[in-house]
Formats: sequence, structure tokens, C-alpha cells
Amino acid sequence: MPEYHQNPETLHIGTLPPRAYFIPFADVQGAMAGVRDASDRMTLLNGQWDFAYFPSYAAMPDTVEYTQTIPVPSVWQMHGYDRHQYSNVKYPFPYDPPFGPTDNPVGAYRRKLTWQKAEGKRYQLHFEGVDSCLYLYINGTFVGFSQVSHSTSAFDVTDVLVDGENTLEVHVLKWCFGSYLEDQDKFRMSGIFRDVYLLERPAAGVEDLFVRTELGEDQATVSVSLTMPDGAPDPILSLYSPQGQLLGQQAASQSTSFIVEQPALWTAETPQLYALLVQTDDEVIGQKVGLREICVKDGVVLLNDTPIKFRGVNRHDSDPVTGYTISPQQLVRDLTVMKRHNINAIRTSHYPNAPWMPELCDRYGFYVIAESDIESHGTVMLYPEQPMPMERLKKTFSIVPSTPMFYPAILDRVQRNVHRDQNHACVVMWSLGNEAGYGPGFEEAARWLKAYDPTRLCHYEGMFYALEGSDTTLPDVISRMYPSTREIEAYFEQKQDTRPLVLCEYIHAMGNGPGDVQDYQTLIDRYPGFCGGFVWEFCDHAVLLGTTPEGKPKYGYGGDFGEYPHDGNFCVDGLTYPDRTPHTGLLEYKNVIRPLRAALVSTEPAVVRLTNHMDFLIADTYSSLRYELVCNGIVTEEGALDMPPIPPHGSADLQLPVQLPETGAVLLNLIYLSKTEQALVPAGHALGFDQLSLREERVLPPCTPLPGASITLEETKTHYRIAGDSFTYSVSKNSGLFDSMEAGGTALLTAPMDYNIWRAPTDNDSIILPAWTMAGYDRAQIRTSDWTAEAGETSVTLRYQAVLAAAYRQWIVRMQAELTVDASGETSLRLSVKRNEEMPFLPRFGVRMQMPKACDRGEYYGYGPTESYCDKHFGTKRGLYHTTAADNHEDYIMPQENGSHYMCDFVKVTTAQGMGLCVQADAPFSMNLSPYTQETLWETAHNVDLPNSDCTVLCADYKMSGVGSNSCGPELLKPYRLDETAFAFTLRMHPIL
Repeated sequence: MPEYHQNPETLHIGTLPPRAYFIPFADVQGAMAGVRDASDRMTLLNGQWDFAYFPSYAAMPDTVEYTQTIPVPSVWQMHGYDRHQYSNVKYPFPYDPPFGPTDNPVGAYRRKLTWQKAEGKRYQLHFEGVDSCLYLYINGTFVGFSQVSHSTSAFDVTDVLVDGENTLEVHVLKWCFGSYLEDQDKFRMSGIFRDVYLLERPAAGVEDLFVRTELGEDQATVSVSLTMPDGAPDPILSLYSPQGQLLGQQAASQSTSFIVEQPALWTAETPQLYALLVQTDDEVIGQKVGLREICVKDGVVLLNDTPIKFRGVNRHDSDPVTGYTISPQQLVRDLTVMKRHNINAIRTSHYPNAPWMPELCDRYGFYVIAESDIESHGTVMLYPEQPMPMERLKKTFSIVPSTPMFYPAILDRVQRNVHRDQNHACVVMWSLGNEAGYGPGFEEAARWLKAYDPTRLCHYEGMFYALEGSDTTLPDVISRMYPSTREIEAYFEQKQDTRPLVLCEYIHAMGNGPGDVQDYQTLIDRYPGFCGGFVWEFCDHAVLLGTTPEGKPKYGYGGDFGEYPHDGNFCVDGLTYPDRTPHTGLLEYKNVIRPLRAALVSTEPAVVRLTNHMDFLIADTYSSLRYELVCNGIVTEEGALDMPPIPPHGSADLQLPVQLPETGAVLLNLIYLSKTEQALVPAGHALGFDQLSLREERVLPPCTPLPGASITLEETKTHYRIAGDSFTYSVSKNSGLFDSMEAGGTALLTAPMDYNIWRAPTDNDSIILPAWTMAGYDRAQIRTSDWTAEAGETSVTLRYQAVLAAAYRQWIVRMQAELTVDASGETSLRLSVKRNEEMPFLPRFGVRMQMPKACDRGEYYGYGPTESYCDKHFGTKRGLYHTTAADNHEDYIMPQENGSHYMCDFVKVTTAQGMGLCVQADAPFSMNLSPYTQETLWETAHNVDLPNSDCTVLCADYKMSGVGSNSCGPELLKPYRLDETAFAFTLRMHPIL
């Protein structure tokens, strides 16, 4: 059996040269419509294929017996063969190029095809995606071999097809030499995962076409280069306007051009498309053309001579049910979510997405960084493992692009990426690959790219790891992953490089996050040379394992399939859940990148300054405007406003017809809505909002005091018992807090109240977590001392000292506490707190109350309605909200801290009948209402395994540290850490009957 898959000199055998992606049609009407599957020149071979699976290529017999079937396209792990494996960096096999592992699974595919060849036609068999490589046999004859998972492999099969029945056999290996270049952060899946089809082509037809556009003053030039066999007749080229008007027609054999007067330019905001037809006697090829020009001038990225900003995401082809196999409908679903959340750019991480993806991005308006199918991140795990000094890391990272064996494969993958998508306006940058270091292999590929297509920008983040002596001038932009805001400021202030900066990955969206979106956006808006960023990443990657009896989906991540090595839930790192339900992080990102922003100019009269952050659209052409005047959480006035005609990047002042109430906290909400229906976005869709404070006042709930005029105090060795006419409280001398609280005969606590510095670690806490647990934050114990008691006729005051510390560790927090209870049952806990500066910042500081499960109704005034934190509240508004413990829980696939609310003035937690507790503080505080304790969340690996709760957990925190994006990004910014040396906190609690 052949072993081409382990030979770096045999990347492809029998394949056609790479070319631009197109499907020919029989007539002009079909080509203009561009419905691929309607072309009679394409025979789609998707469907049920015969299938046989073998755990090892060496064990596969010469004659395969096919006893199963499998759908094509699909990945075989989704159909019960092999097993899923998620690995981020580590190669799932020994590093021994060009060889793969001994046990190299094989999927053998077979399909019968009845065919009748036409005179003078050629037949091309196209595989749009096969992981990892394929051997093709037709009627028992070896036709060819190809290895590049995410690009098209095409074969001319004219001479091996026979009239009548044909047998196609495809042997697909899980691993090959190319797998060393496909170490992307993803589930490892295998098979024929994209479409397979036959194209009928003329013997002397168009082999390739390359369309380029150039802008002049009030006109554009459309240049077309054709590749055709010698002696082929000249095709007729026609160019049509976006409205279908014929603008020009001419015959050409190799190259030609069209001049377009007063062109309608393509941008992501205005995706105008012309139509180019290339017509011969035998077929018509249609190509949509966007007239646009991308360049760098004075360190700024310009599209059509206008500065642009990327508000982007990284995106894999992925689905929890179909894996790598996606349909146009699935992609449109993704694009719809993006468009409705103000996202305008996509990086095809870390390989070419489906070949029709750029067509949809052209149509709907998205900028694309088109990435080649290259990543060799696994070399950084070669012995010795990290941490490595930077110079050693650069050398290890760059092994592959510095090893001649890999040079041809690197160049081949870059070329295939470029050739396939070269005619799409949406593609504004070519990316050489991802996380593969830098060396001669990439330098050669970059030189070819810039010579072949100088009309686009060249991107490669791996240049950051360039070895000394490398040519680092080739990329047109400086690309970084996860730099801190300080590094970005230094880049622009020190001006060590004049190229634009793009963050190809930033604000890692794993779990409860990202938490520092606004900080980065502030810098994107500040520096003209900062052209934006791409969030890692769009969606959670997980495998649907079924549903619970209640219909809740069960998702599997790394380690759930018995695989080794794996990287746990690091694949569950998106802005949406696997089913594309938005995370709260996507709501945050959406509003931070909203197209309009408002700043308060004056309060009376209420004047705001609106700024249009779109790059090409005038504000009143795309957005309408509504306002709400909110007093103490209640909307007192609302209405529509005329949106001024603000030019792109411009501002205008607007006076609002509002009258401020005489008292109360007054907020102005400005809501931006889509003015008309656009592709993927309906009219009236919320584009974002601003909330401006017209008057700052505390919002406190009306609380009816419990009846009672007297109070008593009893002391035992372990407790203080405080009783009034309507309540009885027990204060533990061990904890300094209430062991029990009873009001009106109703128990308000199901467990002793405790001081709280711990939270269920978020994914973004993963880097600081070892320091937290080393300090003992997760197991801190309380010790109290120096108790004094003072009983009056209408109140009781207890004072004590307290220390929080963990076994075998020194003190974490020291406190002076004063607990006062009055005859109405209202309590006041005044704390003077000192934090040990030798220890890391605290996750939180506050008090935790476990209340009866029936006390599950919450009312609060703070940032909501979704979770909010000090660094993640720009997608929420301050207001008066009602919720339940269950509804307030954000159900992350891996349970973690969730559902907190920032800047609360009060929270009331009651039963359905209104009995419960009201909590306030002397300053806005953070509040969390949950069905689960943080211990339960921390100890549970999957959300479907969370046990039924027997209580409602209310946490009232002086502060909750921010969530950041440190699971892969920089450490949490200092302003968002609870690292104050000393602070005071007063908490008030009042029973409600």
C-alpha cells in the first residue's frame, strides 16, 4: 500500500492546480442567479456512502469489505467511529516528522456512480475538505493523493470514468505529514467533511480567473486575468451593475479591464456587488465583484481611502452535532448572530472556512482575514516544556518554518488559500497561518503572496516569534495576541514600528467573560493606527452528548471521551453557547462596539453629543433613536427623537425634550435602533444603547419596620440571642454573624451566615487560581475575639475583632466589626477591614446568606438584567429589576461564578408571598442571587450535573473582583482587583413580612 501520506515530497499526486472557487453554469440566467446546486454542470455526490473503519492503516486489507454506511459530508467521530479528542497545543501523536503514529485510523469510503460522458468534455472531481488526507481510486485504478484538510483537492477523472456504472473509493487517514501543520485549537475530527462533486467542463475552457479592482477619482477599474489552454477561443466578458444593468462587454483571451464611472463601492457597511460573467460556447462562469481598495497609508489601514476599524471575531467551521461539517444555512445563522451584535469582521481561524463562506461575506458585508491551513503550535511542548525563556521559545516555536522539509507544504497551503478566495471583496487580508513561529518557510510564502496579490494586506502574528536575522518587514500589519492595554499604549507612544496594529486574538471570551472589552475599545478609538481586533472566539466548541430528561443539552469537552492528551474545557471559549445562544459576553461586546455613542454635554437642558462610529454610513440613514427618562428605576418619560445626519466619524449635539423630576436618581437611556430592514437585521432591531446619569442619588426601597418596641439580649458561651417582639436572632461567637434569623415565625436562614472571600473560579481565573488556593482563600476560617456587648432599650450592639486565615497560612483579612440590631429587627454590620498585602488580590469580600429555597424572588436596583461586574457591565443598564434565583443563574457549560450584579443600591429576596430579607449598604455593592453555593459550582464539572438546590444563596459583597480575560489574555487590570489595603463596609439587613 502506498505511503505518500508520510512523504513530504508528495503533497499531491494527480491533482489539478489550485484555482479560484467557481461553479460553471449552462446559461447567463443561471450564472447571474448563482445558485450553485442549480447548475447542471455540477453533480453533487453527497449522500450515503458505503463505509468501513479500520483502527490502523497498516491493518487495512487490500480488498475492503464495506458493511456500513456514512453520510458524506460528515466526520466519522460523529457517527460512532474512533473517538473525539480536543487538544489545543499538544500534538495528539509523537513529534516525529514526517511520520504519523503507528495506529493511524482509516475510513474507507465507496460510492457507485452511473455516468455518461459527453463528447469533448472534461470531468473534474472536487473534494472541498478531507481531514487529513485522501487516496482516490476509480474503478480500481489509483487516481491520486492529496493532503490539505481545509482546501479543495480536485482531480481530472475524465480518462478513468466509464460510461455506465463507476466505483469511487476514497481512503481517508486520520493523520499524515500534513497533520504537523494542522495543530489548530480544535476537536480533532476526521473524514470527508465538505462537499464532493463532479464538474463538467469544456476541454478548452477557462481554467482560472483573477479579478482585481483599483479606484480612481470617481471611477474604478476592474481588471480580469484569465488562465486558459493554448488555442482556446476567447470568452466574452460582461460586467453588470448591482442593479443588473450591463456596463460593458468584450472578448479577451488572457486579460482585460472595465472602467466603471461613479462606482458604488463595496464596504462591510455597504456591500454593493457588481456581476462579472465569463461566457464561452460551453459554459458561463459568474463572479460577484466588490469595488474596493485596501491599503496602509501613514500607518493607518484604509478602505477606499477611509480609515476602518475591525470589530471582529475568530470563527471555526463547527457545530455540536455536525462537527466540521456545516451548511450554508448554518453559516448564515452565524452571520446573522454576528450582524445583530455589530460584528463586522471575521478571521477564519485557523484555516480556510467552507469555500462559499466568502461569497456570503461579500453579500452580507463582513471584512475577512483569510487564514491558511497552517498551525504547528505543538512544537512549543517539545521537551523541556514551558515555561521557556523567550529566546528558547522563539527557537522551539519556529522549528517547523525553519526546517526545509516543511517549506513546500507551507507555500502550497498559502497558495491554495489565496487562489481559492482571490476574487472576493470581503477578503482584505491574507493570513499566512497561525501560531507556527517564523522562519524561511514563511518568508518564502510571504514573498510569493505579496508578488502574486499586492492588492491586499499580508498578516501573520507568528512574526512576533521571529528569530534574529529573519525578514520581519514582509507583513503589512503588526499582529498581536492578547497584549495588555499597557503594551498597546507603549506601541503607539514609543513608535518603534510604524505599521498598523491589529489584535488577531484578544479579550478571550471563555466562560464568564470577557471583562475588559471597553478598555481595549477605548484604545482602538484613540489611536488611528489601531485598526481593531478579533475576539477569541465566536462560539463554544463542544460535542452534543444528548439531553437530560428535562430536555437540557449535555455537552462534552476535552477529557469526556477518555482521550489523551486533551485540554479540558479550553474549547468552550466563545461568545455564544454551542447552539449560538449568546453569552452575556456577546451582549457586552455588542454594546461596546455599538455604532453610535453619546456623551452628556449639559443636564438642564439635557443636551447630549452623539458620535457616529460607522466608517461609511451617515447616522440617520441606518439608525433611529428613542429615549427613556428613568427616575428611581421607573420610566417616567419616553419617546422617539430625530436622529441628526451625523457623518461617519462625526459628532452632533442634540437637545432632549425632557423635564427632570425634582428628586430621585435620574437616568437617561438612549436606544439606537436599525432604521430599515437590512440583510440579516430587521427594522427596529436594537443596535445598542447609552445610559447617562442626569442626577446621582441612592435608590432605597420602602421598607415597613417590623412591629416592636423592645429588644432583649441573652449571652451563652457560644452565642448571643437577640429577640424583639417580631424576631429572634442568634449570633455565633465563632463566626461573628447570624447562625439563625427568624422573623414573624419564619426562618430566614437555612445555614449559618458567613464571611465570604471566595468565588467559584471562572475560566478567566485559571491563572490566578493557584495563587488564591495557595493563600487559602478557598478554605479560609474565621476567628473572633475581644467581644463586647451593649444592650439598650431599643437596640443591641456587639463589637468584636475577627481574622480570616487558612490552615498553615498567615492571616488574610483582619476586621473590626460592629453589629447592631434594633427593635424592628433591622441589623447594621459595620466593618473596618485590613487586607494582608503579601497575599494576592481577593476574589471578593462580603457576606453570604443561605436562605430557604422558597425565598427565590429577587428585586434589586443595580446593573442588569444580565450579570454584571466592575469590568463587565457595559451591556447592562442600571435600573430596577425583578428576577428569580434560577433565572439569575447563567448556565455555563463548566459551572463557575455567575449572576453577580454590579453597583446595587439594594436587593430584596422574598418568597412568592413577599416574606424575606432586604439588604442595603452604605455605598453601592455587588449582589448575587443563586440556587447554588460557590462550592457546588466549583465541584461540578458540567452544568447538567449540578444537583438540585435546597436553598437560595444571597451574596452581598463590598466588591467583587472583575472577570477579565486571563484564561488566555493578560492579567486582570489593577482597577478591577480587590486589592485595597484597607476599606470600610456597612451592610444593613431588614426582615420583610
